Amino acid sequence: MAISLDAAAEVFREAMRNAVKRYSLWYLIEGLLLIAAGVLAIVYPIFSSTAVIVLLGWLLVISGLLQALSLISARHVPHFWLQLISICLAMLIGFLFLRDPEQGLTTITLLLIVFFMMEGISKVVFALTIRPFPNWGWVLGSGMVGIVLSLVLWVNLPVTSVWLLGFLLGMNLISVGSAIAYLAWQVRMS
Repeated sequence: MAISLDAAAEVFREAMRNAVKRYSLWYLIEGLLLIAAGVLAIVYPIFSSTAVIVLLGWLLVISGLLQALSLISARHVPHFWLQLISICLAMLIGFLFLRDPEQGLTTITLLLIVFFMMEGISKVVFALTIRPFPNWGWVLGSGMVGIVLSLVLWVNLPVTSVWLLGFLLGMNLISVGSAIAYLAWQVRMS
C-alpha cells in the first residue's frame, strides 16, 4: 500500500498542527524567552558578540578533537592528509578565537562585509537582468542596501567589529522568537 507524496505531506502537516496545539504554551514561553535574549543581545552587543566568538572557538576545538579521534583509526582512507590539515586548521582557528576574541570579532566582521557586498552585487546584476519584470526595482533596492551596508561597515570597521555580531544575533533571536510566539498565540486563541 503506497501513499502519495501529497497525502504524506498532509499527514505530516496535520501532525505538526496537533503538536503546536498541544504544546502551544511551551512554544509561547520559548518565543518570549528568545525575544528577551534578543533584546539583551542588542542592549549588550559587546558581551553577546564576545560570547558568540568564544562559543565558536570552543565548538571548533571540540569538533576538531572529535574528528581527530575518529581519523586516528582511519589512516588509510583517501585524502587522509587533507582531512588532517582541515582538522588542524579548525582547531588552530578555535584556539585563536579563544586566545583573542577581539581578533575573532574582526575576522567574522570582515567575512560579513564580504558577504553583504557579494550578495548586494549579485542582486543588482540579477535585478538588471530581469528589468522588464514588474517590481524588479525591489530586488535592485535590496542589492543596493547590501552594498551600502557593507561600505558603512567597512568605513567604521574597528568599531563595527565590536557590536555587529551581537546586534545581528539579537535581531535573529527577536525575529525567531516573535514568529514562534505569534504562532503559539494564534493557536491558543483559535
